[in-house]
Amino acid sequence: MDNAIQSILKEFPLVILDGAFSTELERRGCDINDELWSAKILMEQPEMIGKVHADYFTAGADVAITASYQATIEGFMRRGMKKEEALSLIRLSVEIAKKERDEFWAHPENRTNRPKPVVAASVGPYGAFLADGSEYRGHYKIGECELCDFHAPRLKALIEAQPDILACETLPCLAEAKAIVAVLQAYKDMSAWISFSAKDEEHISSGEKILDCAAWLDQQNQVAAIGINCTAPQYVKSLIEIIRSQTNKPILVYPNSGEQYDATTKDWHGASAETSFADYTKQWYKAGARAIGGCCRTTPDDIRAIAKWARNK
Repeated sequence: MDNAIQSILKEFPLVILDGAFSTELERRGCDINDELWSAKILMEQPEMIGKVHADYFTAGADVAITASYQATIEGFMRRGMKKEEALSLIRLSVEIAKKERDEFWAHPENRTNRPKPVVAASVGPYGAFLADGSEYRGHYKIGECELCDFHAPRLKALIEAQPDILACETLPCLAEAKAIVAVLQAYKDMSAWISFSAKDEEHISSGEKILDCAAWLDQQNQVAAIGINCTAPQYVKSLIEIIRSQTNKPILVYPNSGEQYDATTKDWHGASAETSFADYTKQWYKAGARAIGGCCRTTPDDIRAIAKWARNK
């Protein structure tokens, strides 16, 4: 089954992902210091979501990752919404990205030396709903069956909005990846990428080996790509090489800037990586990554820098 990532890679050497969403919303004056994070803006100022997508398309992104990372039925209902209202907002995240993509692509000057951008519906981990930083630890107090129950309604809503692919991202443990893949089997025409957060050069956040995760995911037909996101850049090259040893599926990476997230203050601390993000991305491509972008604290300028070297190949 062809998927959105493979379709681009048939014609282009690299899929350019977008960058941080929350960083750009904050730059526009949005307050996302909240349990709902960027999903709060989806609820209050959806037009801001569209502007961020437009900026990333202009910078060169081939993929728009929707603002549904922390958009959950349970999270919205805690704010007093009814279930159907919550589901409508989740679907809206995809509709906004598709609208911005179509408007961008309608202009002939935007079609030179690049593929038509695709929309990836973000599926954040259970830990993002908890809003306590567990997506960087992965030691949940629920099992795989409960994770299936948590993800199923949101996956259904996202798929109903017809994205090109699902972006199942910042997963801290293999059990959550297995749960999502199990739910996905009810939607045979939909593919997903699976991307983990990692704690070092060999292990995802739960402490499990990326080697074992990649080996299991390699056998799953609906998994379009395997990767790492929201992880310190200095760990990524090693993680790519390990994943490559276990699969021929495309590898995608979109690390953060190298700063550390504090789940208590919901803020970032420390310095960004000493090596420039653009230089890192060239290393990752050489190591075998074929979809590259940025996560927290990266910007459209970082994506523009990737496009500058990737589209000159």
